[in-house]
Amino acid sequence: MSLVYEKEIQVTEEHIDANNHVNNVQYVKWVEEIAGEHWDFVKYKIDFPNDIWMLLDHHIQYKKQVYLNDTITIKTYPKAPEGIRQPRKVEFYCNDQLVVDSLTLWVFIDKETQKIKRLDSDWLNKL
Repeated sequence: MSLVYEKEIQVTEEHIDANNHVNNVQYVKWVEEIAGEHWDFVKYKIDFPNDIWMLLDHHIQYKKQVYLNDTITIKTYPKAPEGIRQPRKVEFYCNDQLVVDSLTLWVFIDKETQKIKRLDSDWLNKL
């Protein structure tokens, strides 16, 4: 299975701001949503399907504007772990051009204890 998860979104009025393009905050929301969707898709392939990810750090670069009725393709994938931190890329494309690029850092949380749980450094190989 590929580590890349993707989906398409049609830009609607609710995504548009006063400048008539997709609101920057909307991209942040989509970053969090697609990370959760991807986890829901793969979580039963590892031994901790009930545990959760918590966002630790977020970097985003806006390259081009996207407008009403445009179609956005969102691609996300985890990168190699950095100790307890798990980097994740989220890329937004419109008309095959990268319009927004995001890198987030997550930590894995034991749902019962609410403490950070360290995953094996090769855990991505199990997906």
